Amino acid sequence: MHVSREKPTLIDVRQGRLERPAPQDWKPGAHHSRFTVVGDLTMKGAVFYATKYGSTAEYAEWIGAETGLPVFDVRSDGVDPETYDFLILATPVIYYKLLITDWVQRNLTKLDGKPIVMVTVSGAPPGPKLDAWVGDSLPADFIANAEHVALRGRQVPAELSWFDRAMLIIAAWKNPDPVASDEELNGFDYMDKDSIAPVVALANALKGRTAVKETEAAT
Repeated sequence: MHVSREKPTLIDVRQGRLERPAPQDWKPGAHHSRFTVVGDLTMKGAVFYATKYGSTAEYAEWIGAETGLPVFDVRSDGVDPETYDFLILATPVIYYKLLITDWVQRNLTKLDGKPIVMVTVSGAPPGPKLDAWVGDSLPADFIANAEHVALRGRQVPAELSWFDRAMLIIAAWKNPDPVASDEELNGFDYMDKDSIAPVVALANALKGRTAVKETEAAT
């Protein structure tokens, strides 16, 4: 018996052509003929964030306000990332790992193929060190499908748990970088609302795309 099933797919519609993201990159790829437009729907996105001391939550709310996207704490119940066409994932870096890692691992099948903007929040500027932390936290194919934007956050020693404070003091003693060592010991505040501009631009570009479905034949 011949049946057909429809599989949701994220693509771009330009000049009458339907384009599908390459597996390793959600930017427009080659022409495919099996795609059909679903009405006049633009892509629906959301901001999902993990936070520990509030800096990432603040960035997430700023991004939501600027883009009009809904904002969800990943600890919230009843929120399904599968219902969205693209996601902004915001996370702090805690002990050289992304706090959102466990949530991503649990939801990998739901995130597969979606355009992802990964927003990291830490004291570190963009560069190889931060890229290595991201690479150690998430699967390589997931990272390859995501656009990474690094934002700098805030660390107030008086707000830290005793354990986190003790760990940072030890790290400061061992850190050969005098600037990073001072920040670990005395804190820092790099929060900057204007720095979300690249995230807002990426989100608005994704919102302008058209959601379609790909029809697959099966026997």
